[in-house]
Amino acid sequence: MLARKTALVTGSTSGIGLGIAKALARQGANIVLNGFGEIEAAKAEVKALGVEVEYHGADMSKPAEIEAMMAFAAQRFGQVDILVNNAGIQHVSRVENFPVERWDAIMAINLTSAFHTTRLALPAMQKANWGRIINVASVHGLVASAEKSAYVAAKHGIVGLTKVTALENATTGITCNAICPGWVLTPLVQKQVDAKAAALGISNDEATRLLLGEKEPSMQFTTPEELGELAVFFCSPAANNVRGVAWNMDGGWAAQ
Repeated sequence: MLARKTALVTGSTSGIGLGIAKALARQGANIVLNGFGEIEAAKAEVKALGVEVEYHGADMSKPAEIEAMMAFAAQRFGQVDILVNNAGIQHVSRVENFPVERWDAIMAINLTSAFHTTRLALPAMQKANWGRIINVASVHGLVASAEKSAYVAAKHGIVGLTKVTALENATTGITCNAICPGWVLTPLVQKQVDAKAAALGISNDEATRLLLGEKEPSMQFTTPEELGELAVFFCSPAANNVRGVAWNMDGGWAAQ
């Protein structure tokens, strides 16, 4: 379905980003990965799906590096047809105690980076009259949780950016939509489960139930694979008129 298309996925060396990159690769899209960590392993996983894979290590808090990454992708593959803004970081603290530098970093990586990639991807998409921009927001783009002020503010901002981008391109072949996951079992979340189990002296299963029970009625994690399939749907002809949505895949979290 996506043969000869190129997808750039930020924050894609593990977790949700890698899950989405692999789902798009299965449909034939060439992939540009970005992020830190197990870079070669991520490249190998995507390459095994029979597509071409490149990697760019842009720091998503730095506009000049984002510009270099977008130029690299265009030089290597012609243009970015599918842009997935997934890079994100988290910090938990009450507002009055929130470190200013952490606020600034979360805003830069979780929100401002998506503005930069989007503004740089749009001209080529507009020329081709086809493009897909998928912003990985969060259920926290729709509702709030205490002690996550910067993350919630940034993710609400991403949902707003999604709507504006969709409206500005509404009569074209370019769509922009947001995915809003609840709890996803990524290495980051597994660390939270492990920490909760250790702190309370309980098993990992019990810690998992406690974590999910606070917010997620389904009592199950969403998987990166499921989120990847939703991204594939957004790229399909069936989603040609899905524009500006914030699609939550959250086990009923926001329905409460």
